[in-house]
Amino acid sequence: MNIYSTNMHSTNIYSMNMHSMKLRTFVIAFVSIVAIGCTGRRDIISENIHNAEIQLGHLLEASEAGDTLRIPSTYKDGEIQFVPTDDWVSGFFAGTLWYMYELTGDEKWAEHAQRHTEILHDIQYLKWHHDVGFMVYDSYGNGLRLKHLPGYDTVLVNTARSLSTRFRPKAGILQSWNVVNNGWQSLRGWKCPVIIDNMMNLELLFKVSEMTGDPIYRNIAISHADKTLENHYRDDFSTYHVVDYDDETGAIRRRCTAQGIADESRWARGQAWSIYGFTVAYRFTKDERYLQRAKDVANYLFVTEDNMPEDLVPLWDFDVEEFSAQMPQPDYFEKYGQIRDASSAAIICSALYELYWDTKDEFYKAKADKIVGSLSSPAYRAQPGTNGGFILMHSVGSIPHGSSIDVPLNYADYYFLEALLRKRKIEEGIAPVE
Repeated sequence: MNIYSTNMHSTNIYSMNMHSMKLRTFVIAFVSIVAIGCTGRRDIISENIHNAEIQLGHLLEASEAGDTLRIPSTYKDGEIQFVPTDDWVSGFFAGTLWYMYELTGDEKWAEHAQRHTEILHDIQYLKWHHDVGFMVYDSYGNGLRLKHLPGYDTVLVNTARSLSTRFRPKAGILQSWNVVNNGWQSLRGWKCPVIIDNMMNLELLFKVSEMTGDPIYRNIAISHADKTLENHYRDDFSTYHVVDYDDETGAIRRRCTAQGIADESRWARGQAWSIYGFTVAYRFTKDERYLQRAKDVANYLFVTEDNMPEDLVPLWDFDVEEFSAQMPQPDYFEKYGQIRDASSAAIICSALYELYWDTKDEFYKAKADKIVGSLSSPAYRAQPGTNGGFILMHSVGSIPHGSSIDVPLNYADYYFLEALLRKRKIEEGIAPVE
């Protein structure tokens, strides 16, 4: 999705008291070890929930210190970084807290989730970028689903209305980024850019159509999905990051990238959004074309091409070595060629669980289970009391922009917990998505 917004100057930094943090963690972990010794080894879901409780407890302490709630986004150089409410990642922390409530049943997580959700109230009127689906559906959407809180439905409807203003009828798509006077986006020569990430915002539109009975939101979502299906993919089912349209004629002006290493490269998180987005589109429409595209992309990653490493946590771009010579820095591959992206793995994992439920193909569940195992290992999951309180290490925001390189990211944690939740439901014989 967007890298950090142009309002990055308003990011706040909070220095953690690491000594006290580690001391508290040691006490909690010691008690837990004793408990585990009495009850036997925890299963992987329970163990991850326990770890998340410790980590997110530290993040809550930092985010709720003082008079103003803050939104943690990453941890860098020993400091938690916070983002403003209009940043594209602003809804993920609230969503993570809602998932903790769902995973544990502990009301304290719902209380914290509600507070962190409602600071996003004004996002329902935001029209200058497309990411409101992430920001509001992950927060208010989960809150409405789990607690039926009053007014949350209104926020979702208003957000869908705001997102719909970005629909360009002649092109049949939702415009992702504005390009006039909009930072680096204005320098790319784009007219109406659409990024594969935008598929993730369709869930909001589909849901609001269900809630209101108004087909306009569903129709916009279907139009956007159809155009993405038609225009965003290569013959091998890998996806471009950006397709630039002429919003007056609908013609395609250019296919390129913003966060991948090159226009023709396969940016890992783009492939993740692709699988997830079309799985969601199938959920709401039962259109077999959408299911087939999700399967095609998954099969491309895991079967027809050798794209995934053994542990199934991808490099940030599958083609970083091939295209490194084109980069401004001559040592680009040496610097960035081996950097993994745990956030992409978590997104793919969550999508695969839903894809398994739709197809009953054990192949997808087996791959998802392996990703859970990898992300639960010391290679990617932080030790309690470290990583600023974030659960996963080694994610990537945007290497071409020098943003969030090999750090924890709040959306990696969000999709990891979502994957755990879906895994648990499936193994209990329950549909992973309501």
